[in-house]
Amino acid sequence: MSNLNFLFMHVHLGSLISKKFDLRLSTHGINFTEFMLMYQLNTAQNQTLSRIALAEKVALSASGVTRVLQPMEKIGLTERTSNPRDARQSLVSLSKTGQSILQDALITVEETADDIQSLLNPEEIATLLQLLQKLKL
Repeated sequence: MSNLNFLFMHVHLGSLISKKFDLRLSTHGINFTEFMLMYQLNTAQNQTLSRIALAEKVALSASGVTRVLQPMEKIGLTERTSNPRDARQSLVSLSKTGQSILQDALITVEETADDIQSLLNPEEIATLLQLLQKLKL
């Protein structure tokens, strides 16, 4: 397999997995990217992060995170507050509505992840995780 074929296969697989999660999460009114942001906010210290810190956690640019968060804020899933340590920076947290949707969506994500993992046996999963960790940039 050529280097490009390997790269294309890897990116294609990531897209297919993301689409599967998007389809299942649509019943909650969110997509997989929004879920990842919500999950990171929920698990952060004080359940609050700056947009830059959030971007680093989900491997998006800060402007990409802003583009995703703006509609989420408009529909009441997230809230923005001023950073008491740095007035130039805002902090993002989940609203009560966002927390509720996240809790429901977590079940869907876990079921979807189980469906995907069921295609592999435990040894294959362990090997895949080891290889993915090795490829982590």
